Amino acid sequence: MKLYFAPGACSLAVHIVLRELQLPFTLVRVNNQTKLTEQGEDFLQINPKGYVAALMLDDGQVLTEGVVILQYLADLSADARLAPVNGSWLRVRLQEWLNFITAELHAACSPLFSEAMPAVAKQLLRDRLGHRLSYLSHTLQQQDYLMEQGYSVADAYLFTVLGWLPRLGLDLDRWPALVAFMARLAERPAVAAALAAEA
Repeated sequence: MKLYFAPGACSLAVHIVLRELQLPFTLVRVNNQTKLTEQGEDFLQINPKGYVAALMLDDGQVLTEGVVILQYLADLSADARLAPVNGSWLRVRLQEWLNFITAELHAACSPLFSEAMPAVAKQLLRDRLGHRLSYLSHTLQQQDYLMEQGYSVADAYLFTVLGWLPRLGLDLDRWPALVAFMARLAERPAVAAALAAEA
């Protein structure tokens, strides 16, 4: 498999999960501005959507959309229990968390990276994110991970998105449970290895 990634992008979650599962893969760095890979390939030929993550399977098929890739990988190595069994009620709960992260956190963060966005609009987004982070904090005060059953692909995704917030003007110190969550995940060998490889 080949993981097309950009350092610090949402592809980090997929990178972490590949390492957690100890699956064989190759990293291919993508320049988000030029849309070229480090080998000079046109990334738009690989993923016409133009963004990472993209996972090229050994048969040449390409999967896109992080939450889909995360679940696909978890199902490849079901014994690792990074996702509940497909079709189960717990899997629906996992999908609920993944959709919350992608729709309420990730999507709200994206415009904050834009220099063209007015400061007033950015503050409105930060305020909205603050409410979502308070909800997350309440959950993570009760348990170590998003799922009561333990660490899952949703935690890798949440770690990735929360990692952006200090650069976007949101100080996680307001939510000690989120700070503790980030520290807990940073101690996982797969997380440390993925961060080091992307540095």
